[in-house]
Amino acid sequence: MTGRRWTWRDGHRRLGVPSPPLLPTPKPPRRATPPTAHAMASTSLAALPSQLASPGRLRPRRGRAALSSTARPHVLLHRAPRGGSRCRLAVTCNAQAVAPTSIAQGTPVRPTSILVVGATGTLGRQVVRRALDEGYDVRCLVRPRPAPADFLRDWGATVVNADLSKPETIPATLVGIHTVIDCATGRPEEPIRTVDWEGKVALIQCAKAMGIQKYVFYSIHNCDKHPEVPLMEIKHCTEKFIQDSGLDYIIIRLCGFMQGLIGQYAVPILEEKSVWGTDAPTRIAYMDTQDVARLTFIAMRNEKATKKLLTFAGPRAWTTQEVITLCERLAGQDANVTTVPVAVLRFTRQLTRFFQWTNDVADRLAFSEVLSSDTVFSAPMSETYQLLGVDANDILSLEKYLQDYFTNILKKLKDLKAQSKQTDIFF
Repeated sequence: MTGRRWTWRDGHRRLGVPSPPLLPTPKPPRRATPPTAHAMASTSLAALPSQLASPGRLRPRRGRAALSSTARPHVLLHRAPRGGSRCRLAVTCNAQAVAPTSIAQGTPVRPTSILVVGATGTLGRQVVRRALDEGYDVRCLVRPRPAPADFLRDWGATVVNADLSKPETIPATLVGIHTVIDCATGRPEEPIRTVDWEGKVALIQCAKAMGIQKYVFYSIHNCDKHPEVPLMEIKHCTEKFIQDSGLDYIIIRLCGFMQGLIGQYAVPILEEKSVWGTDAPTRIAYMDTQDVARLTFIAMRNEKATKKLLTFAGPRAWTTQEVITLCERLAGQDANVTTVPVAVLRFTRQLTRFFQWTNDVADRLAFSEVLSSDTVFSAPMSETYQLLGVDANDILSLEKYLQDYFTNILKKLKDLKAQSKQTDIFF
């Protein structure tokens, strides 16, 4: 990726992934006594680190995709039928061969054994908490960090250190795991493709090779309709990669989290700081991450949800101005709103695309531009509720969520003021 700017070309191409085994082996192995699960896990652990040294790349291409001279990429590009769309990602994956294994002949893995990837994030921690409450044995994949994720251990989860950008650290985390729940996404300071594509390719390959029984992946609603946005295109390509991997999967597309509105609108209004918004009529059906986690485990236990693509959306879609107005009413004070025209976002994105060191900024501005366009991020939930056996009235609304937040925070502020006055009188 050095020496040349990573670009996104016009047009689309579809991804195609060969059927398992994921990667070809030079010669078929000799028939022998079926190995045990322990032996196969040990073999996979010994083999995978060196074989996944280069999990995948995104590179600019011109014309049709070509095969590598040293290894056949298992993620290929092909032309879509006339009138269809084409995937714009030029994707190659040059990992070396590793045969998929099956643990059916060995000691069975407990269905309650799960690995949560991205366990410290907004959604990940709710998934961990819900899993522990429901009696699952939870292992959390966490990057090595200066401040350890002690709160996960305090809850009762097992924490293992690994990094999706370092594929050799992944296999050991999958030993004895039945289900992988992938909540991970790249940090703002990282290139989008490092974790969200290259890391996910390595993780999915390892999951297949280690005999993982189910893979749950969180994606973005309408990601297939916005190939001009790098993050959304990568999510769509990852969906295709999972669907063609041979794994049992559940793909869940999300619209937006209620938790994100606290820092974006509620706290600035209470602190009388500026609230940033746009003049676009975008509507988003926000959902509480606790409801997302609850529905996820209901889907995992429902065989009808296997190999399904589901969309989770809140009861109602809201515009930015409607959310700000609701926060103002619940807080009892007006907001200092600073409106950013969508045209400014587009201009800033185009400007940052001129420089290689600002490409990642441009990619994230592209996502902001979509969120600021005339788009509705919502979906009918009646069929999903019926499939999962869930009552729509059990899903928390945004009004109730924000009302509970402001009621609690204003009560705490009132108590703090009362304590301050009592202290003053005492002194």
